[in-house]
Amino acid sequence: MKNLLFASGNQHKIEEINAVLAPLGYQVKGLQELGVEKDIPETGTTLDENAAIKATYLYQEFGQDCFADDTGLEVDALQGAPGVYSARYAGQPKSDTKNMAKLLTALKNAASRKAQFRTVICLVEGGEKHFFEGVVKGNIANEPVGSAGFGYDPLFIPENGILTFAQMTTSEKNQISHRARAVADLVEYLSNKR
Repeated sequence: MKNLLFASGNQHKIEEINAVLAPLGYQVKGLQELGVEKDIPETGTTLDENAAIKATYLYQEFGQDCFADDTGLEVDALQGAPGVYSARYAGQPKSDTKNMAKLLTALKNAASRKAQFRTVICLVEGGEKHFFEGVVKGNIANEPVGSAGFGYDPLFIPENGILTFAQMTTSEKNQISHRARAVADLVEYLSNKR
């Protein structure tokens, strides 16, 4: 098995990606396994920049191939906001509830509620960067519905759907999610290298 470091402390996300990459001969190790306790600063102004900052940090620290992701909710009526600032849209400390409340207030009189979730993965392999992107389009609900998921999931209804991400099971969401699509592109790239 070849180690592939992942700039994430989210154990659920690490297990999910490990399950997909293990058959390709990769063992994914997250920040906790690597003993990295501090948050890697996300100082970029785009999702691509933040993913690259996190992946480059790990590569410089450990000298092994690694990847990082960054995700944002991009709302048409808000010219793509909250975007790269999605997690801290309502300020610090991060609060999903406050972020959703701020978003609903911002969309109160909006003619369109179209939005998309976008995930960017940056893989640093032998010092070289490769980017993979996943997008799922949809609409923002009028109020939060559902208790599964996290972030803006209770407000996001994927295109042609009637349920929010927070009303879906993890496996239902993973079949269509932005992260799943970005990971699928990463998997395809790594598969072709075998």
